Parts: sequence; structure tokens; C-alpha cells
Amino acid sequence: MPSSGKIVINDSTLRDGEQAPGVAFTLEEKLAIALALERAGVDEIEAGTPAMGPREIEEIAAIGAMLSMAVPIAWCRMTRADVDAARKTGLMRVNLSVPLSDIQIHAKLKADRAQVLTRIHDVVSYARDCGLAVAMGGEDSGRADLGFLIAAAEAAARAGAHRFRFADTLGSMEPFGVHEVFRTLRAALPLELEFHGHDDLGLATANTLSAVRGGATHASVCILGLGERAGNAALEEVVAGLDCFSGNKSSVDLAQLPRLAELVAAASRRSIPPGKSIVGASAFTHESGIHVDGLMKDPKTYEELSPQTFGRDRTIVLGKHSGTASVAGALHSLGLSANELQMRLLLKQIQERSMQAKRVVSMDELLEFYVRLDETTNCKNSPGVMPS
Repeated sequence: MPSSGKIVINDSTLRDGEQAPGVAFTLEEKLAIALALERAGVDEIEAGTPAMGPREIEEIAAIGAMLSMAVPIAWCRMTRADVDAARKTGLMRVNLSVPLSDIQIHAKLKADRAQVLTRIHDVVSYARDCGLAVAMGGEDSGRADLGFLIAAAEAAARAGAHRFRFADTLGSMEPFGVHEVFRTLRAALPLELEFHGHDDLGLATANTLSAVRGGATHASVCILGLGERAGNAALEEVVAGLDCFSGNKSSVDLAQLPRLAELVAAASRRSIPPGKSIVGASAFTHESGIHVDGLMKDPKTYEELSPQTFGRDRTIVLGKHSGTASVAGALHSLGLSANELQMRLLLKQIQERSMQAKRVVSMDELLEFYVRLDETTNCKNSPGVMPS
């Protein structure tokens, strides 16, 4: 990836994220999310869609008035009426979106390519005359003819737009294709380039990182990948990926990611899957005996990502796949010890309990096993084996 420059993070949790089925944020929740995003270092916040009506306009205005560092943006369709609605929010920046694939142009707009170019020039010029900074969004860019897509972005630039957002609206692209498209766009366009990826094939994060490698300057994301259908590129995955793989990092404080995830999960009434990368309960939890043994010798044997980077701690649990190193470590944390034979007996009980209950074994249960073992093997008087 390029080795210089910062990738601007545009968070759309309050707009595209709220479009997830069944999700509806209260104003208080929106304000809390926006403030948490700003505190975490997110650069831009897509605050909502003014065309939804007076209540939405008032809430977008409240979000914009509260922010002091993050830039609030209103999302609009490519119409003068939507621009007029956006002006009522008091925000100074808009994203004007228009379909660019032939299927959407014909089905949604009942128009042709020439009419789309005319609309872009008219509406972008109108928004600029109103004093608004304009990013043009290309809906369904992933299925658009590349030549026409470039022509549309050029038309927007001539009318005064400063950015082109490439939207993989159906999540139908793959990383290699995204990379090639953005190399072409970077060579052809003097605009900021943003990628907005959906996750229908589970590739939104990979596609976003590939867009950056190809020349994207901005990444559109949502906390927890919230959004329509299968959702969008997840903020936590994209910023962590940039930190790991790119010289073009973001300004987001990675230690704030768990708090952001918990906040949005509560507001959206959607639980965080335990195995969710970065922010899931099991993301830095280890059970496998082989892994735990390695971790005790050197954490980097099985942790490329440090949990401390994300404000988290490593957790080692006892279960079916544990080994004696895990048992020794758990006993040590309780101020106890056991010899090798006794640890193997304890391990057998742990594995049996885990398989029977289909869960990890708690420290209280380990203590229970230990007490019973002590009664039969005089564990306390046996030579102790401590973890190395």
C-alpha cells in the first residue's frame, strides 16, 4: 500500500447503519454515538438523510451542532429538493448520490446515461451555488460501466464536487477487481476517492483495504458493519487493517473500538457475536492447550494483534481443548499448585465437564475439582508444578 498520507474515515452508522432491518436510533442514542465517534478520532460522520422529513432534519441539525472536530455530512439523492432539505439542517457538506449502473438508471430513474450526466451537472452546481461542499456518490458503481463512471465523476468535478464515492452497493465485487478499478480512477480523476462497500459476500473489509491500496483516500464504514442486508465494511476491522497493513493509517484510537461497538450494539438491540474480530468476547480468548502453552512462552506465538492495543486483556479459559499448561496457570492465579499426575486428573475432570455442559469451565468449578482431588490425593502436600 502507499506509504504516506492518512486515510479519512467516514462513518455512516447513523445513516446506512440505521437502515439495517429493525434498527431505529433515538436522538439521545444518535448524539451518544456521534460524540463517541468524534472522541475516537473519526474524521467524518454521515449524520442522516434530510429528505426523510422535519424530525430527521432536526436530529441531523442537533448532531451537527454538537460536533466540534468530526465533520457532519448530510446524505442526499441527486435532486434539488434533497439539497433544499439538507440546507435546513445547517450542515455545510452533502453527499449527493445517483445511480450509475445501467440497470439502476433505467429501473429507478427511467432515464439514460446522458440524462444522468445532465442531472449531476445541474444538482451539484445548485448545491455549490448554495454554499455547500459536495461529494458525489455513485450508487451501484460496482456494476457500472467504468468509462461512464469516470465521465460521471468528471461531470461532478466540473460542477464543483471535491470527492467521488464509489459504492459497491450490492457487495458484488472482489478485492483484486476493486484494486484495479481504483488504480484506474486514481490515474483518471483529480478528486478525493472514497470506497463504500457492502458485505453481501463477506468481502467489504477486504474490498475497502484493496481500494486504499489502489488509491482511495477515504473509507466509508459502519460500526460493527451495521447496515442494509448483510451490512457494510466494519469500522473496527478497516481501521485495524489499516494499522496492520498500510502506511496510510487512520486517526482512529484503536483502544476506543470496544466501547464504540458496545454502544452501537446496545442502541441497535443487536448482540456482538462472541467470535467477532477485534470487539467480540472471544477475540482474545484462548482455550487450546497448544495455543496456551505457546502464549505462556511468548504471546506473539498466537497473538499477532495485541489485546492491549484495543484496550482489552487476554483471557485463558478451561475447556475440552485445554492442556496442563492452562491448568497450571489457572491454579497459579488462585495461589495453588499440583504435581503433574494431579494436574492430569484435574484436566480430565475439566474436559469431561466442558463436554457435558457444552461450555467453558469456571474457576469456581476448578476449585471444586481441586478440593475433591486434595481430599483423595493429599494435593496440598504434593510437590508443586508451577507454570514456566
